[in-house]
Amino acid sequence: MERFILGELLKWKESSSRKSLILRGSRQVGKSYIVRELGKHFDNFVEVNFEKDLSLAQIFDGDLEPVKIIEKISAVKNMPVIPGGTLLFLDEIQAAPRAVTALRYFYELMPELHVISAGSLLEFALEKTGMPVGRVSSMYLYPLSFKEFLIASGREILCDYIDKHNEQKPVEEVFLNQLMTFLGEYLAVGGMPEAVQTWLDHRDLKKVRSIHYNIVDTYRQDFLKYAKNQQIHHVDKVFSAVPRMLGNKFIYSRVDNSLKSREIKPALELLEMAQVIHRIRHSSSNGVPLGAECNDSIFKTILIDVGLSQAILGLSDGEWILDIRNSIVNRGAIVEAFAGQEILAYSDPHRPQKLFYWVREKQNSQAEIDFVFQKEDKVIPVEIKSGTTGTLKSMMQFLNEKPATPYGVHISPNNFGKYNNIKQIPLCAIWKMF
Repeated sequence: MERFILGELLKWKESSSRKSLILRGSRQVGKSYIVRELGKHFDNFVEVNFEKDLSLAQIFDGDLEPVKIIEKISAVKNMPVIPGGTLLFLDEIQAAPRAVTALRYFYELMPELHVISAGSLLEFALEKTGMPVGRVSSMYLYPLSFKEFLIASGREILCDYIDKHNEQKPVEEVFLNQLMTFLGEYLAVGGMPEAVQTWLDHRDLKKVRSIHYNIVDTYRQDFLKYAKNQQIHHVDKVFSAVPRMLGNKFIYSRVDNSLKSREIKPALELLEMAQVIHRIRHSSSNGVPLGAECNDSIFKTILIDVGLSQAILGLSDGEWILDIRNSIVNRGAIVEAFAGQEILAYSDPHRPQKLFYWVREKQNSQAEIDFVFQKEDKVIPVEIKSGTTGTLKSMMQFLNEKPATPYGVHISPNNFGKYNNIKQIPLCAIWKMF
């Protein structure tokens, strides 16, 4: 299936200033798959998986001189490693910390060799070994976006057609309805590659949900790898609580009222580092960068994928396909989480992304903007409406209080349109914001 990040990886391949690359992202988002796809653009491809064969980590014991390392890899894999013609893939590199250190020497002493690495719990290894600053670059991968899902479903022409429309040129309703039908499929299936492929192969939501359960179980098994014994219970509690609090401010007592916030905070941070959850932090949003006015005590959270969230909650997934428009109204929190997932998926893959929202910081005020994001040097507010009607009172307050904001974005099931300085974008075309 096509992943947009492949285009960026091909640019990396051709760059004369290329560094060793780390592909970062949570478990099972498709990191290994996309590197193997990239490998098809080389004369040969050599993959070393340290988790499958821990003995391979011994290659990096002692001298980290690149010539000696590739000689050993060539001998073990019985394949040549040729600078300029080979893509060397070091997978699950977190299991071989010395290999992380070696990345800097590949850049310094053998820059013509294409070296790419990935790992599911890489952030924890980097915390111990450190990132070879200035010698290694990173790209970030997330679950499939809705647009990638459409292309995987054979709807590339429909995507191209939507791309020709905007707030000045609404799309015909027949095509909008068709797109909404596919959105119903995506909201049931989510963007985890294995779940998407299972849906495309079998069109069976029970099989898809089984994949969701397996991924959730895998994430839970990972808790043993990065949480201390006394933390595992707390991490599991937070993991289960995040889907329950979608769309709302994260309240520590709602995780477990028998636990104190000082016990929950480290668990939350571990899940965030593992990229299983994402925080949506409150920002005053007076200018960029948004993080400069961030209040870390006020935040919401989303799980990495809406399909996994619904599996944890035990929600029926068939309703999305049977009646997408009513389901959107009834499950507004899932829709908001989907929007956050989309914003991450279409963001610049070369830097870690953070999500922000805005709450009016005045007593007795209920104004809230679901997301704010940076576009060039401007702050853009985004409000998600599950229904086809409703006021934009919070959006109007935000725009009135922050005159430097060029426009706002209203996302709903409605067609493209514009009202004063508010652009209206269909829920099924969030990629048009970027």
